[in-house]
Amino acid sequence: MSDLPDPERALLAEQLEYYRKRAPEYDEYFERRGRYDEGEERNRRWFEEVGEVRAALAGFDPRGDVLELAAGTGWWTQELLLHADRLTALDGAPEALAVNRDRLGADPRVDYVVADIFRWTPERRYDVVFFGFWLSHVPPELFDRFWERVRACLRPGGRVFFVDSRQPSTAAARARRGDGEVTVRRLNDGREFRVVKVFYAPAPLEARLRGLGWEAEVRATDTYFVYGRAC
Repeated sequence: MSDLPDPERALLAEQLEYYRKRAPEYDEYFERRGRYDEGEERNRRWFEEVGEVRAALAGFDPRGDVLELAAGTGWWTQELLLHADRLTALDGAPEALAVNRDRLGADPRVDYVVADIFRWTPERRYDVVFFGFWLSHVPPELFDRFWERVRACLRPGGRVFFVDSRQPSTAAARARRGDGEVTVRRLNDGREFRVVKVFYAPAPLEARLRGLGWEAEVRATDTYFVYGRAC
């Protein structure tokens, strides 16, 4: 990341600061509470689609030694632990990993690592790499490099599973104003931060990953999520 121009490095630093500050609030988003409450019907659809992704992840069966990038507050860490023998949960925000650890009751199977994903070098290779709601925060100019790093984390025959946001269309989403690949996010106290947010559709993302040498399958739920697997 050191070879990025100063504005891009500043943007990534601001993005990390946002997620550090947001850690105590993140559950409101995932649980559709407070300003993320979209009403009974859309909330029901959200949780149904979360269930759809969970079922896809269970079918993927992320067993063995698993690496979770951008582990955050643990909503997907707990799903991974239904299958994994051992799990490394990595995130640049120690505040998010603290919530993660509390959620999982300091499960001894989990090793927590605070590190910059773009700079971190694994000490070993993994059977599975998982990342949730992270690919959309990777700057487009780092897309290829990020997937090279993912490949370097995998053992021969290793696999990848990911989930991310689908292009939004609701009023709540429109309130997250932005321009192109940069979006402005607001905390409950009104502070605002710029973050990278790139939305992917299944077919173009599949094609791009195949161009990088991955066998990939990407799908979308009706409203909220894009998810896929690669090897």
